[in-house]
Amino acid sequence: MDTTIDKPILPKRIFLIRHARPDLPKSGLFSNEDARKYISDYDAAAVEEFVLEHETIPFEEIDRVYCSTLPRSQLTAKAIFGNKVELKVDSVFREFERRIFSLPLFRLPIKLWLVSARILWFMGLNSREIETFKQAKQRARLCAETLATDAATNHTTVLVAHGLLNNFIRRELSKMGWETKFNGGHGYLAVTLLQYT
Repeated sequence: MDTTIDKPILPKRIFLIRHARPDLPKSGLFSNEDARKYISDYDAAAVEEFVLEHETIPFEEIDRVYCSTLPRSQLTAKAIFGNKVELKVDSVFREFERRIFSLPLFRLPIKLWLVSARILWFMGLNSREIETFKQAKQRARLCAETLATDAATNHTTVLVAHGLLNNFIRRELSKMGWETKFNGGHGYLAVTLLQYT
């Protein structure tokens, strides 16, 4: 007599979390040199204090978290999950690069510098000495494959990374058959949950 009890098949889940707000002032007008320094400071900055309570995250199940080499990613992961969680730090999860173009004599709000630089980069006009948009999308695909492989074994996989990268990882996972169960948007500490049954 077969006494085997069918165990439920657990769905595979991937959580994409954006880092907390960097502790860095951004008011006033910036020259292009100031804007370049802002990007450098942003990449080295700590994050503001926060509390993240999210009903979809199974905190007790998570013992390791993927994150990028940038401090804001790692500091956010530690603040959310505690020091007992193993951080899987990998440069493949760094944010898409930005390059401030030369526009001497102009002083602009930092947001205008960043948005303009990003739009030109999307168009292929502002990628000298940095990764191109095409290369960045290929890297997002690699990130998605890495997370999907981990989830196949561990069922629940977490990445604490960056807004634009997370968005393109979500797109790539969708192409691979993953379903978005919760999309928290693109703001700081935004949480997106994808599931594959």
